[in-house]
Amino acid sequence: MVKELFSSLGVDCNILELDQVDDGASVQEVLSEITNQRTVPNIFVNKVHVGGCDRTFQAHQSGLLQKLLQEDPAYDYDLIVIGGGSGGLSCAQEAAALGRRVMVLDLVVPSPQGTSWGLGGTCVNVGCIPKQLMHQAALLGQALADSRRFGWECAQQVKHNWETMTEAIQKHVGSLNWSYQRALREKAVAYVNSYGEFVEHHKIKATNGKGQETCYTAAKFVIATGERPRYLGIRGDKEYCITSDDLFSLPYCPGATLVVGASSVALECAGFLAGLGLEVTVMVRSQLLRGFDQEMAEKVASSMQQLGVRFLRKFVPVEVQQLEKGSPGKLKVVAKSTEGTEMIEGLYNTVLLAIGRDSCTKKIGLEKIGVKVNEKTGKIPVNDVEQSSVPYVYAVGDVVEGKPELTPVAVQAGRLLARRLFGGRLEKCDYINAPTVVFTPLEYGCCGYAEEKAVEVYRKENLEGESVSEAEHGESRESSESVLCRSTGATDRARRTCRSTTLCSGLSSGQWPAETATPVTRRLSAANSTMCSPPWRSRSPRGWTSRRRAAEAKPLLSLSLSRCRFCEDGVLSGKPGDSVGARRRDSSSAVHPPG
Repeated sequence: MVKELFSSLGVDCNILELDQVDDGASVQEVLSEITNQRTVPNIFVNKVHVGGCDRTFQAHQSGLLQKLLQEDPAYDYDLIVIGGGSGGLSCAQEAAALGRRVMVLDLVVPSPQGTSWGLGGTCVNVGCIPKQLMHQAALLGQALADSRRFGWECAQQVKHNWETMTEAIQKHVGSLNWSYQRALREKAVAYVNSYGEFVEHHKIKATNGKGQETCYTAAKFVIATGERPRYLGIRGDKEYCITSDDLFSLPYCPGATLVVGASSVALECAGFLAGLGLEVTVMVRSQLLRGFDQEMAEKVASSMQQLGVRFLRKFVPVEVQQLEKGSPGKLKVVAKSTEGTEMIEGLYNTVLLAIGRDSCTKKIGLEKIGVKVNEKTGKIPVNDVEQSSVPYVYAVGDVVEGKPELTPVAVQAGRLLARRLFGGRLEKCDYINAPTVVFTPLEYGCCGYAEEKAVEVYRKENLEGESVSEAEHGESRESSESVLCRSTGATDRARRTCRSTTLCSGLSSGQWPAETATPVTRRLSAANSTMCSPPWRSRSPRGWTSRRRAAEAKPLLSLSLSRCRFCEDGVLSGKPGDSVGARRRDSSSAVHPPG
């Protein structure tokens, strides 16, 4: 049928009958590796993989086949995306939907512990998705314990099985890998599981896992290679320590764990490990959650300490020794004070490094075509349309210098970039009003500038504090303070840039009546069905109206809210005196994280 279709279009085609050639099986194996399609026919048009019979007829009906059949251009592809993470895939699929010939190159280099993964990038495989699932696992354990207060009669001893959890999580991640490959096939995007490296202008070399090399050319390129965890550079770090690349597929329970670092990744991992009942210690060099509101960072740390997490502040490891092999084994960590000569030692089963990430830009040949890269960070400086120092090379995601390292931001940036390049659109990505959440046991959501950054950017005299009274805060015993930008004296940009920093209880959006929400609340709930209820909800309509009026009067730069152990719906959220936390994000930005 496909032959008849091309004949009716007056197109000559070359046909290779695999059952009639000597090396047909080998050819089929290579085709399967390149296209992830094991059936025949396997149809290519001008070096673009279309698919099988059904896909070809669908492409004909949509008009895509006719575009592909146009005269062969100077380049193999209109766009080649290097990196199969969230930003790169978003850009590739959007460009293909606009009728362009697109290729995605993606090959994961195994971690020092030998861990690798499939298509989808950090977020899907070793980031947001497995992290939130493990976070949820820890919350479920706490919910089981709390359920007894609601009359549920369950065994006093609740055990957690690490192997069962990781197996389920990896199955889910695997299904996402497959769905990404399927989405690329449906949009006629050529996906090649190879490592991309520039060899000259507009030309790239793709090397697969077997060392086989193929060269491709394109009119434009997008760098979306992301980042990988950084190591300490001390004796024993790569030999005996793991990172977030390894944790989520670790085949055994890590046991007593030392988490080195104070980033969101470090505290999130420490939080859910403690929630699963493990002994956890966090070693902090200087500041918790750098770049976030520091008052909130300390609240997060305080809540983790109540869970039993131990913090070693102002120390850095200088050596990791293996005392016993095993799954897990036993490690000795020697650490030095950052404020003196004090040395300490500790014994742990696992050492998890979460001290930052390095951009994957050093081995992709950017220097051969003149792309400028920050020598210290490896990040790529770009202009406001994600264009690098070389006009036909663009960058999105974590490799971009000075931009938030957030999956939804990368997705939005990639999509908008494709629309500007191939769809005649002008919209740019808003990198400031981007909501984010730290999934520590006390969940922390924020948007915009932290208070410290707001003072730096707009000066303290342009900011004012406004207290939230206990009456406006419902049943909460603890009042809070918000930092607001003055309506006069501040720039328009300052008035547009909001910061909302919130700690509250973790209710789903379904538990908050939509008709009582503010316009902003309603918009966020529509964008993200897992948003929780407004923490400032009051039993008194007068209190809610007052809170609403204050929110509408001035743009928020920083808002901090706490709640008592009972939420207004009467749900018990913890023990007396506990800090209870949840997420709430508020932004006028078009960029919203997924649920």
